[in-house]
Amino acid sequence: MSERDIYQRQGFAGAVGLGERPALILVDFVEGFVDPAHLGGGNIPDAADATVPLLSAFRERGWPVAHTRVVYADDGSDAGAFARKCPKLLTLTETAPISQILPPLTPRQDELVVRKRQASGFFETRLMGWLTWRAIDTLVVTGCTTSGCVRATVVDAVSNNLRPIVITDCVGDRAMGPHEANLFDMGQKYADLMTRDDFLAASGRLVQPRRQ
Repeated sequence: MSERDIYQRQGFAGAVGLGERPALILVDFVEGFVDPAHLGGGNIPDAADATVPLLSAFRERGWPVAHTRVVYADDGSDAGAFARKCPKLLTLTETAPISQILPPLTPRQDELVVRKRQASGFFETRLMGWLTWRAIDTLVVTGCTTSGCVRATVVDAVSNNLRPIVITDCVGDRAMGPHEANLFDMGQKYADLMTRDDFLAASGRLVQPRRQ
């Protein structure tokens, strides 16, 4: 019996499905998570490149877009256990070059930029309130890393009764083993998996979310 057969037999891999009002989140597409000399590498640069057309499509349709950054105080005074586990995260300060969002994905003025100190884009941020005000029911997830901040954001999204859609060619990790394992696991338990082009083809029927 294959691994997929085991999950299927136990009733996993149901579909959350597309709702009616999507928003896009770009998780931590910053310089330091692309550069293997810092905290990046692997297939993250390819994922960032693949996200550019998806971001353009959301903008053209007038659909909400949010970005996240990991940002710590210059003196590290707001650090917690997460930074103790990975001390190099403390180099991601507000003005540090490695903490800046990649130029091809630069946020527009009407897009939310979430500054966070934990893996999830939801933890102690205004993200859920921003989504609720716009009556969003579907969160389209891109970013890095698949096994870390993407996964944490997806788990919190479904915990808040959103429909997470992970765009498989628009998420990346510094190593392919964790990337592939976490895509499989999220697809079994927390989210639907779609390629960018499949999502764009399927999302044409969705209504335009309310903007503020």
